[in-house]
Parts: sequence; C-alpha cells; structure tokens
Amino acid sequence: MTPQGSELTVSHMDNYQNQLDQTFSALADPTRRAIVARLAEGEASVGQLARPFAMALPSLMKHIRVLETGGLVETEKRGRVRTCRLKPAGMQSVETWLAEQRAIWGARLDRLEAYAMALEQATEKKAKRRTEAEAGKNVSTGKRKG
Repeated sequence: MTPQGSELTVSHMDNYQNQLDQTFSALADPTRRAIVARLAEGEASVGQLARPFAMALPSLMKHIRVLETGGLVETEKRGRVRTCRLKPAGMQSVETWLAEQRAIWGARLDRLEAYAMALEQATEKKAKRRTEAEAGKNVSTGKRKG
C-alpha cells in the first residue's frame, strides 16, 4: 500500500515542523548561539570552540550534538581532532518559516491599517455632518454660534 498525495503532504509538513522545532530548540540556548556565531567565522575544532566557555568537552559536545540534530552544524573527525562547521542549509527551514510569518503578519497589519483608516474617515464624516447640522440649526433659528 502506497501513501496517497495528502498523506505525503502531511508527512512532509510533520517533517518540516519537526525540523523547525529542533532548529529553534537548538538556537534557544545562548551557548549554542555563541557556537553558531563563532562558526559563522569559519570551521573550528571542538577544543577551539570550548575555549571561551567554562565547561568540559563532554558538555560542549552535548551542545554540538543538539546543533547537529537541529541541522545547523556538521562535524568531521580528522585523526584525533573533531572539526565543526555550519550547515547553511540548516537555517533554510527557519528562513522559510520567518518569510511565511512576515507575509501573514504584513497582510494582517495592512488590513488593520485599512480598517483604522476607514474608521477615521467615518468619524470625520460624522463630525462634519454634525457640525453642518448644528450650523444649519443655528442659521434657521437665527442664533449665532459662539
């Protein structure tokens, strides 16, 4: 039995959401964000990455594994040295999600602005009619305003 088109779409969306969750989870920690920032300058060994932090290498490796699971970092063992580098494609799911959210919220804000402008125009029209009505009332009764 093969999956139907809608089942494939749901499966793809689940995978996308899981990857997105893992990426945001990886970026939620300040230590991991600092590692990503350092790797943005170029690849580095685990030892080089550990220097600025007051933690043991096994603890740093846990952070690196979380970054790997989030699709942000890849590591390679060269002899006795484990080297880390960024995976630029790892941020693609975040960039896609942010672009979608930006479009959604941009459209919502545009609609809100249009609604606020329509309310403002309606209020101005009411005020103008009220002023004209009061002016007409004063003219018909011979009273002056003021």
